[in-house]
Amino acid sequence: MRTSYQYKLRPTKQQAVEIDRWLSMLAAQYNYLLADRFHWYEQNRCPINACPLVCHFGELRENPDYYSQKKTLPSLKKTHPHYGEIHSQVLQDVVKRVKITFDRFLSGDSNGKRSGRPRFKSRDRYRTFTYPQIKDDCIQGNLINLPKLGKIKVIFHRPIPDGFKVKTASITKKADGYYVTLSLEDLTVPTVKPDINPDLITGIDLGLKEFLTTSEGETVAIPQHYRKSQKRLRVIQKRVSRRKKGSKRRQKAIKQLGKQHKKVADKRKNFHFKTAKQLLSKHDVVVHEDLNVKGLSKSKLAKSVHDAGWSSFLSILSNKAAKLAGESTLPGRLCENAGLLIVAVNPKNTSQDCSSCGIKVPKKLHERWHSCQCGCSLDRDHNAAINIKNSAKLERRLPPIQAL
Repeated sequence: MRTSYQYKLRPTKQQAVEIDRWLSMLAAQYNYLLADRFHWYEQNRCPINACPLVCHFGELRENPDYYSQKKTLPSLKKTHPHYGEIHSQVLQDVVKRVKITFDRFLSGDSNGKRSGRPRFKSRDRYRTFTYPQIKDDCIQGNLINLPKLGKIKVIFHRPIPDGFKVKTASITKKADGYYVTLSLEDLTVPTVKPDINPDLITGIDLGLKEFLTTSEGETVAIPQHYRKSQKRLRVIQKRVSRRKKGSKRRQKAIKQLGKQHKKVADKRKNFHFKTAKQLLSKHDVVVHEDLNVKGLSKSKLAKSVHDAGWSSFLSILSNKAAKLAGESTLPGRLCENAGLLIVAVNPKNTSQDCSSCGIKVPKKLHERWHSCQCGCSLDRDHNAAINIKNSAKLERRLPPIQAL
């Protein structure tokens, strides 16, 4: 099992300057390698499947791949000696990032979904570098020993579970400082819980009136962190726009704006984690709709959908169920409920069908109450949550579920 813990770093001024310098050099190298791939792609591709009888052939060269670009790093250190001050594996990870980015652009990810054309990174947009391998004894008390950066103070707000091995370390620069993300591994934790209780199954309906409604009728209020912070964000944004571009005062205002946005994002993330933990502490299986959040984000409800953060919540719910659901502060019990199931079902007609008799009862979006001729009368979201729960029984062949 793999999981990640993120901690705040407290580097010295000299270490902070060195991290910033590394990020600047790595951004330049990332852009150079990406430009090399684009150059080959533009010179060697053909938009049609046939060429004219008379044509000009440019100078042919090998397709720059991961290994060929990796071999250029020794010569880079000779022509640019300051790159020798960066750890070699950190430089190699930049080549890997370029490969993954370009492969997703050409052929797509494991699901065949292609991403857009890769963009070059400015110094302000390149914020993370990774140590692909790190020693087991890198953590010494409240310090972490990073190659060529030295020992940096870490704020361990939660302990690393016993038996977990640190595999990689990523340093990230954010609006309020520097963070380290540790990738941890423990092969003893099961990926699927062997004793799932078929009675502890619930369906959830995500909404904008209530953040979610369970099939048992429980609701979680939507916090609307962004909307509550809009007034403060508007003040800081005006401050940024009124100051001269390139000035130090403008950079200071931009930093304040970044901190405020990060504060909103942290509040939302904290809410998602707490809500996911409450669900998984009561249920072994959680069923939700397979929502097209990207499509909803292009509608008139875009601001509310982004403020709710449905995609982020479902991702956290899935990861927490598979890894650290029901985590405890007691040693040895951090993964006692790992391996819970999260099931996504087809969202078609979950709000329109009656959960009691199955008859379709058309309702417009503003109609928040479900009333059927069979006598079923309950909240629209509650009805949808029951339908979502029952859909899992039909689509995923789960153990028998008692209808409410």
